[in-house]
Amino acid sequence: MALYAIIIFIYYADAHFKVILVPNSKVYQGSRFESILLLLLTLNFGCDQISKKIARIEIGEYEHISIIKDRFTLLKIENTGAFLSLGDEMPYIFRLIILTGLPLLFLGYGIYYLFAKRNLPVSMQIALCFLIGGGFGNLYDRIIHGSVTDFMHMDFYFFQTGVFNFADISIMIGVGILLIQSLSSKITKDEIEVKEE
Repeated sequence: MALYAIIIFIYYADAHFKVILVPNSKVYQGSRFESILLLLLTLNFGCDQISKKIARIEIGEYEHISIIKDRFTLLKIENTGAFLSLGDEMPYIFRLIILTGLPLLFLGYGIYYLFAKRNLPVSMQIALCFLIGGGFGNLYDRIIHGSVTDFMHMDFYFFQTGVFNFADISIMIGVGILLIQSLSSKITKDEIEVKEE
């Protein structure tokens, strides 16, 4: 679902704002463009919440559903900690501050940064939409349900993932885009410096 969101975003950004979608390209910040960013945020949050609701209803406790042999399975876990259950054993007050209060501040600032900063590279805007949408997906669970529903697990023979959800995927995509953008910017800068010499 997140992939569809990227495709929709790129199509509309390129078609309506004549953006060349390269890592350092600048974009127009009009109300229509901000609506597209809001749509991308909503799609990330919405896909995560819908998938979790289905998982809570359809996957029983201790049930393992094999999708691709034993490589990709569904199992429901209520995670009271952070990513991969980190902080699960912390006292409640510390979990409340570290896993709810701080993320709320960071995500609030992320939204401000996304919509207030002008001329951000397209790749950074897309990355922020994934990071914020995924972050709010898990934060909403933690506030409303007291835990985050994780339900997907992958085993690649040589290593296996923890149990995760679509919000985690969105966050990882956002981080990946930022890393690619950062590397691309560095390579471009190095090439310019070499040419100037």
